[in-house]
Amino acid sequence: MRIASRFTSALLALIFSAVVHAQNQPVGPQTFANLADQPGTHTGMVFDRSMMQVAQGVLESSGIDEKRAAASITSISFDTYKYPQPAFYTPEAMASLVAAYHAAGWKHMVNGNASPANSAQPKSAITDLWLHFSGSDIDDVTVLVRAPRNMNVIQVTGDLRPLDLVHLGGHFGIPKVDPGAVMVPAPDGR
Repeated sequence: MRIASRFTSALLALIFSAVVHAQNQPVGPQTFANLADQPGTHTGMVFDRSMMQVAQGVLESSGIDEKRAAASITSISFDTYKYPQPAFYTPEAMASLVAAYHAAGWKHMVNGNASPANSAQPKSAITDLWLHFSGSDIDDVTVLVRAPRNMNVIQVTGDLRPLDLVHLGGHFGIPKVDPGAVMVPAPDGR
C-alpha cells in the first residue's frame, strides 16, 4: 500500500510539474520541431522537482549555494532534434518563435557575433537564450542551440539568480558560457 501511495504521489508530482512548466512556456515542442526545413528525430526528457532533489549534490558542486540548491531549480527539460542533412532553419519560423516569447514577456539574448546567414544555415552552433524574470530573479530560462545537423532545447524552471546560470553551465546539458560569444539583448521584436 505504501509503495502504491508513493508511486501515485510521484506520478501526480510529475504531472503537476509538467503542467506548470508547460504553462510558463509561450511555445510548445511542436514549434521547435518546425524550425528546420526537414523532419528530424526527436528525443526529450523532463526532470521534475523530485528528480532534481536527487541531483542536489551536482548542483551544490556546481557553485550554487547549498541552501538554495534544492530550491533553485524545479524542473529541467531537454529536447534534441537530429537531422539527416544539414538543416536550414526557416527565418519565418524563427521569427514566429521569437515573437511568441517576446509577447509572453521574455527577454531574448543572442550572440552578437552571429551573422544572419549563419543563423539560417549554421556552419557552427548558434545559441539563443530567453530569460523570464520575476523581479530581479529569473524564473524560467530557454536555451536554443542550433547546429548544422542537430538542435537542442533546454528549458529550466526555478528561482534563479543570474549568477546561478553561469554556475549551471556544463551541467545537465546546459552549455557552458562560450568565452567567444557576445550575448547581447536582441533588438525589439527579434
